[in-house]
Amino acid sequence: MYIDGELEGTINSSKEVNIGKNGHVKGSVIANRLVVQGHVEGTINAQRVEIKSGGHVSGEITSSDLVIESKGIFEGSSIVKDMKTLSSAANTKIAQS
Repeated sequence: MYIDGELEGTINSSKEVNIGKNGHVKGSVIANRLVVQGHVEGTINAQRVEIKSGGHVSGEITSSDLVIESKGIFEGSSIVKDMKTLSSAANTKIAQS
């Protein structure tokens, strides 16, 4: 899916979503891979998120892989899925010791 205009709402895709340079999404994005060249405001849940040069994300990102290129902007919070699992396992081991 390629968005190069304004969209308000929810995007839910099992494949790649690409927000073009003129794209502005306000809402939530759920995708396998998200490439941001424009602007996203809201929550993102994707396996891989790439914020390209000139791309801007404001909000919360939950992903396994987050890439921010030089001159890409990210304002908000990020949760790394794989680290959560490792952290939970480490805390369980410490509690059992």
